[in-house]
Amino acid sequence: MSATEQLAVSPALAPSPTPVAPRIVPAADALRWAAMGGIFAAFLAAWQWLPAILAIPPYILPPLSDTMAEMARMWAQEDLLANFLSTLSMTILGFLVGGFCGAAGGYLLGMSRFWEQALSPFLLALQIAPKVAFAPLFIMWFGYTASPKLLVTILVVFFPILVNVLQSMKTVDRDLINLARAYSLNRFQIFLKIELPASMPSLMAGLRIGATLAVIGVTVGELVGGNTGLGYLISYGEGQANAAMVFNAILLLTAIGIALYAAVAAVEKRVLHYIPRARS
Repeated sequence: MSATEQLAVSPALAPSPTPVAPRIVPAADALRWAAMGGIFAAFLAAWQWLPAILAIPPYILPPLSDTMAEMARMWAQEDLLANFLSTLSMTILGFLVGGFCGAAGGYLLGMSRFWEQALSPFLLALQIAPKVAFAPLFIMWFGYTASPKLLVTILVVFFPILVNVLQSMKTVDRDLINLARAYSLNRFQIFLKIELPASMPSLMAGLRIGATLAVIGVTVGELVGGNTGLGYLISYGEGQANAAMVFNAILLLTAIGIALYAAVAAVEKRVLHYIPRARS
């Protein structure tokens, strides 16, 4: 039998590919989800019935049903959708601008030891200063517009990302950089092939932190001097002793924060697919 005949195996006799076993959710995962669902259901039940049991006035803690009824009223009469979209857009824009500036600043300072040492005292002072305290100053400068809350958001997002990226640039393996220089790679090539990939886990961690802080920055700006947005509704509801309105605004702000964090986590999962922790 020739070699060609030996290789010509009948399809019926050819070994079939090994079937891929379906993914089975471990019992621990199912138990965790069940526990989370039970805790959430218990929280909703307590919110609905405890105020009446403990005789708590609705202007202090309204039951869940009253809060949802107020949500419908806010949708119809308080232009809830426009206020929600205003906060959402400012949160996303502030996060993107603050994240870009923080990452760019961290990479630039990480590539220049001179400028890092020259600017570190000023960056440290600005980082220590409470960012929310700048909101009244921004209002005096720019008036009751979208600029103050946008600037506060950029500030609170900027520093966690800057610090994370700068720290990761300092911890890059120097032997790899020396090896790259031995192969005549220029500064940009070293950054692109070594420093940037090495800094990605720290960058994504900073972006996750920034995603949670962005909502806080926008809310502070709207509370201090906003005339639109969910923070403004919180301030308005406080003045009207309308706790249900305040709770609804807080719930929507939380939803924005969770959605933004989940989006960053999804991007991290794709970018850091080679890290088991990021894939989980």
